[in-house]
Amino acid sequence: MAVLPLVILPDPLLKQVSKPVTTVTPEIRKLAADMLDTMYDAPGIGLAAVQVGVPLRVVTVDLGKTDEERQPIVFLNPEIVWESDERGVYEEGCLSIPEFYEEVERPATVRVRYTDLDGKSREIEADGLMATCIQHEIDHLNGVLFIDHISKLKRDRCVKKFIKQAKERERGL
Repeated sequence: MAVLPLVILPDPLLKQVSKPVTTVTPEIRKLAADMLDTMYDAPGIGLAAVQVGVPLRVVTVDLGKTDEERQPIVFLNPEIVWESDERGVYEEGCLSIPEFYEEVERPATVRVRYTDLDGKSREIEADGLMATCIQHEIDHLNGVLFIDHISKLKRDRCVKKFIKQAKERERGL
């Protein structure tokens, strides 16, 4: 498998809505495997395909703390079918917005319907960190970033910083 380059803010691809996966193909399985390698290498706990430049509705998640505890889940076309009224707050970060963290409030529990890599329809109920992670990644599929859930002032500061960094990279600084 391969570690893929990450798409970094302010790349406009991150604001694009991803297309559904119509069939589980060997290419989709390879993409998922490469996404897991990329996520572990970063290191991160979740990754949406758009973050590696592929605007398809594919998400990888693994909350395992060590190599021995790995429990990867691949979600194809995930959708939230229910969310709790109770809210939870977690400090979120993003592989596409490196070294920027902010508290985000989201539903504490969600039920997610998705297709697995065998083409089977599945549903899970998630709470805590898993609920936050899957909501964060599904947001990516819809062109929404976690910074879209924070104050305009903090979001504008973050975006400005990453635009400046992108310009510096272009100039070779």
